[in-house]
Amino acid sequence: MHEESEQRYVVNKTYDEIKVGDFASLTRTLMPEDVKLFAVLTGDFNAGANDPQYAESGMFREVMAHGMWSGSLISTVLGTRFPGPGTILVDSSLHFARPVTIGDTITITVTAKQKFDHNKHVILDCVCTNQENLQVVRGTAEVLAPTEKVSHMAEVHRPQVSIDNKHERYQQMLGMVKGLEPIPTAVAHPCDKESLKGPVIAFQEGIIEPILVGPESKIRSVAEEFGIDLHGIRIVNARHSHDSAAISVSLVRTGDAEALMKGSLHTDELMGEVVSRANGLRTSRRISHVFLMNVPTYHRPLLITDAAINIAPTLAEKVDIIQNAIELAHVIGIPEPKVAILSAVETVNPKIQSTLDAAALCKMADRGQITGGILDGPLAFDNAVSIIAAKTKGIKSAVAGHAEILVVPDLESGNMVAKQLEYLANALTAGIVLGTRVPIVLTSRADTAETRTASCVIAALVAHANRIKGVA
Repeated sequence: MHEESEQRYVVNKTYDEIKVGDFASLTRTLMPEDVKLFAVLTGDFNAGANDPQYAESGMFREVMAHGMWSGSLISTVLGTRFPGPGTILVDSSLHFARPVTIGDTITITVTAKQKFDHNKHVILDCVCTNQENLQVVRGTAEVLAPTEKVSHMAEVHRPQVSIDNKHERYQQMLGMVKGLEPIPTAVAHPCDKESLKGPVIAFQEGIIEPILVGPESKIRSVAEEFGIDLHGIRIVNARHSHDSAAISVSLVRTGDAEALMKGSLHTDELMGEVVSRANGLRTSRRISHVFLMNVPTYHRPLLITDAAINIAPTLAEKVDIIQNAIELAHVIGIPEPKVAILSAVETVNPKIQSTLDAAALCKMADRGQITGGILDGPLAFDNAVSIIAAKTKGIKSAVAGHAEILVVPDLESGNMVAKQLEYLANALTAGIVLGTRVPIVLTSRADTAETRTASCVIAALVAHANRIKGVA
């Protein structure tokens, strides 16, 4: 939330200045945020205004504004326009003739109808009409009119407020796999609360069929301690974390599992088994990691790569890193993702290797060495995600301001960007490893069960895409 200021000429009408027939108007369009904010401020979480599914099944088939949203706009006219500052609302009577739904533009008009000299009260007619000039609210208001004149330039502070429902975004992500068959997933060493709770929630949501691999007594002890229901979930006993990693990878190699998920063991333990040349899950493609981030302040999904596996990737390795991310974007429904190759600047500088790599990668895409996406770079972070920043710097690009994939110069910068978005911008985060025989959910040991479940969604989508490729 931040504030905007504007200079505005503020003037009211005193009781003596008001004449019967004087009027003032205000026009507002109902936006989804207005409904949410009104509910938060009043505590009125009426299902017709806050639950789209319920609203669609009701009489009007649309999300409606709370009735008093229109009523509050009448109060706004009285207090800010006519009579204006100093006005005190004494009484009101309103009739609500029609519903106001998302997108309706309402014009509120108040007209002086009667004056009372003995107490300085004024009766005003109040009418709210929609964009079709149909009345939605009508009634009267009685006010104590101001007696002192207010007439000056004033700085008006207007806080901009947005409502972010992270749970709603989470539910939308779970809906991406609705109707798909659960994917058998080997979960390596889920021996603490969050690493066990994540796959269990994903199981209960019908996303995966987890195979819990680890010391069975420890897994059951954690489940009992935190009330996690393991009914219907297969457990494969392992002696310790390294054994858990080895068995989990072997389950993939034998076809018992189509995805792999990290539990409470160290990343190096699991990835050591994954990259083993003898019994691992390598392919001809470079292994890389992608953070899929739903950021409430950005207008499209963001894929950040590589911020977890490749520390300082070479140009050749970046080709695979980008191709992995592009193919993931296709899987989640982005047919031609816009790929921003990030650096500190947006011009090629021989002293900054990442700008040289960016230029080369874009030319490689032109020559068909990277396919399926639109590449541009080097781009600084602001130019990649802000069309205003890009225009200010004179950058003409299909990618600038609309990037869906951010290719970072190295692991350190990428990890910082991803963690900042998660912890400071309230991003919903999922993480996935690609370039292996199956998708790998590689979350941090500090990640919540929600993050782990969201990552299972992405793994399941990739696994289903792999099935289709296998059939083809």
